[in-house]
Amino acid sequence: MLIDRFPWLTVIVLLPLVAAFLIPILPGKDGKSVRLYTLGVAIADFALMCFTFWQHYDPSSTTFQLADNYAWIPQLGLNWSVSVDGLSVPLVLLAGFVTTLAIFAAWQVDLKPKLFYFLMLVLYSAQIGVFVAQDILLLFILWEVELVPVYLLISIWGGKKRQYAATKFLMYTALASVFILVAGLGMAFYGDNFTFDIAALSLKNYPLGLELWLYAGLLIAFGVKLAIFPFHTWLPAAHGEASAPVSMILAGVLLKMGGYGLIRLNLGILHDAHVYFAPFLAIIGVVNIIYGGLASFGQSNMKRRLAYSSVSHMGFVLLGIASFTDLGISGALLQMISHGLIASVLFFLAGVTYDRSHTLSLDEMGGIGQVMPKIFALFTVGALASLALPGMSGFAGELSVFIGVSSSEIYSSTFRYVTMILAAVGLILTPIYLLSMLRQMFYGSGIAPACVLPSANFGSTFSNALENSDNRFGTPLDDQDAACFGTNCVLPDDSIFGDARPREVFIAACFIVSIVAIGLYPKMATQLYDVKTVAVNAQLRDSYTQIAQGKQNLYAGIFSTPKVAASNTPSKVASNL
Repeated sequence: MLIDRFPWLTVIVLLPLVAAFLIPILPGKDGKSVRLYTLGVAIADFALMCFTFWQHYDPSSTTFQLADNYAWIPQLGLNWSVSVDGLSVPLVLLAGFVTTLAIFAAWQVDLKPKLFYFLMLVLYSAQIGVFVAQDILLLFILWEVELVPVYLLISIWGGKKRQYAATKFLMYTALASVFILVAGLGMAFYGDNFTFDIAALSLKNYPLGLELWLYAGLLIAFGVKLAIFPFHTWLPAAHGEASAPVSMILAGVLLKMGGYGLIRLNLGILHDAHVYFAPFLAIIGVVNIIYGGLASFGQSNMKRRLAYSSVSHMGFVLLGIASFTDLGISGALLQMISHGLIASVLFFLAGVTYDRSHTLSLDEMGGIGQVMPKIFALFTVGALASLALPGMSGFAGELSVFIGVSSSEIYSSTFRYVTMILAAVGLILTPIYLLSMLRQMFYGSGIAPACVLPSANFGSTFSNALENSDNRFGTPLDDQDAACFGTNCVLPDDSIFGDARPREVFIAACFIVSIVAIGLYPKMATQLYDVKTVAVNAQLRDSYTQIAQGKQNLYAGIFSTPKVAASNTPSKVASNL
């Protein structure tokens, strides 16, 4: 049938890109028409994803599906080769969902709106392309294309230090991505069959020495994107200066490219090298969890605190990847999906709060819970999801990783216990820095006001809130002319005193409903990829068994004596999630 030969993935990838180039000819200079047009394109593309995967994707298969393969530049061996499997589908849906809501969140952009929405659609196309590319050279090209819109979105629409943050982001990620190209060329030229096809590359038998070098290079490339220690420093700077919609995409989608790359290439192709690197990934994961939590607690900037929180949560992804269990790897993917939703809603609400208070400093906030109760409630739900409250998606993801690592008979009991105890420290730190942030923002700060100004009329919402609260500002309420959040006072002409608007409530609610739905029924997400993660782990365990039987003292004290088959009991747990 004709519909079976329709290039679904090619259309999904190229639709936003083609639509972006029509933006310059759209009528109107006020940005209204381009906003509606861009949102319509984003919704249409996301709807097409949902339809395509609902009708044509089989989650019970481990093979690549919906494949489109066209010769692009034959002289270089570059093909337009796209397809999906269990690793791709959930992240493609996550990218479409987050980016569509980020475009809706950018509704009030009035500085160069055509350029802004053009870049958003180009970014939309590039990030979807990364998740479906099955040619490693094509993946590298799309990886590089994605950097340009993010750099411009930060450097033009960012905060006071936007140029520094954008440059740091570009330098870190662009230099690191060179390792993808070098590793791709190394794999392509090895052996008699020259190819960039990822499926064909996975069938080559690389010598161990080459595998270790390839793995190390890709770990650097994807580690920078995943913000693992010590390659994470670009992330707080970028989040601190980026606008809320861009931060949503940074945290919700771009970080996940690093985790996806590790599972797709490092685990999927370089199985033997992963046996040697896995303990180090687990150690780095623990470092990420503890360091990110401690660093987050020390931040007074709201968005930087959330950024370091992301560093901490990505540590659980590394732990799951290093676990050698079906449940652990499944949990790593579930943690990426969960964090993508939770971080996106938190950064969105941080932007909503900034629009009202005109500050990101927690020391200048306080007492705004009565002024903006809807934002307070939504922010609280997002924070509770981030600290892994049962019933939320964060709990399902982190619990899967914990059980996966603790039940991994490949590691010695000492290594597992120490790893779990240290990782549990992160679970203690998370509620500390998140709940303290809520207290500083929404409850009384107890700090004297920074300004007292002559009287004028407040908006009714703020005036009523002041009448119903104790006067912390040291002046009669009738003489108060500034919205004082802790020590920060904002003139009425510069601030919007109202609570969350219906559009803002809708965006936050879309994320929260998804978070709760996955938290209550994780199988909604895991059924998309469980078969694939089990297959990936079976390959890893086969490699471990072969290597460890030949080297009984391999990492003595870390690995246990090999005595397992390619499958393991946690897969039964994964199938029940």
